[in-house]
Amino acid sequence: MKYSISFLLLLLSSTFLFNACAVKKYNSNSQPITHELWNTLLQQNVTDEGNVNYKGFIKDSVKFNQYLELLSSNHPNDKNWSADERLTYWINAYNAYTVKLITDHYPVESIKDIKKGIPFVSDVWEINFFKIEGKSYNLNDLEHGITRKRFNDPRIHAAFNCASFSCPRLRNEAFTAKRLNEQLDDQMKYFINNPNKNTLDPDNPKLSKIFKWYGGDFKKTGMSKREFINQYAEIKIKKGANIKYLDYKWNLNER
Repeated sequence: MKYSISFLLLLLSSTFLFNACAVKKYNSNSQPITHELWNTLLQQNVTDEGNVNYKGFIKDSVKFNQYLELLSSNHPNDKNWSADERLTYWINAYNAYTVKLITDHYPVESIKDIKKGIPFVSDVWEINFFKIEGKSYNLNDLEHGITRKRFNDPRIHAAFNCASFSCPRLRNEAFTAKRLNEQLDDQMKYFINNPNKNTLDPDNPKLSKIFKWYGGDFKKTGMSKREFINQYAEIKIKKGANIKYLDYKWNLNER
């Protein structure tokens, strides 16, 4: 069978691209890391309510970059890391790289402003701006491609912080594998009962749009969205309540 030169070149190019993509796959042998550096930075620069001193993170850039390098050099694996250690890593990584994104473009009024001027990117969460063991990632990769995909725990939505007023607070301590269950419960309870994030009412609650955007994640627990919320809510929502959703405020969560 005869092939044109252009077809052969296309075939060779496709083979090269396939092999190049294959090379990018990692086979990590890393061991679980400590998040003590991140814990120190959070305690110094984040209030109990989750308001962030981004100037403080910039001032502490040496320590901050040391922690980011620790994340970058140690991709979790199933062999050496427990499930809680892996989930702890991804939550802390998402929050740390979000702070990094803000500090790299500071000052900004909103995380969504960072996308401006970057071609071929649909939104700020699609920007590939960091690497883990040589592979490029964006924030959507960490949240949707890895964490939501691999861990069936909707409490993570109260742990991720998107640097915005309506987001769940940035916890002012690092998540740890030993306390992960306790910390996730505390985050969800604080988020649901925070009147700035959710307006609880037995008959007419107004909820964060997180419960609308990721409604399917909460239903995977075998409970309805209302039942899930009522586990943590100080004011219980009645069955058949008229649930509405609050406008999402994207202004920076800066103190």
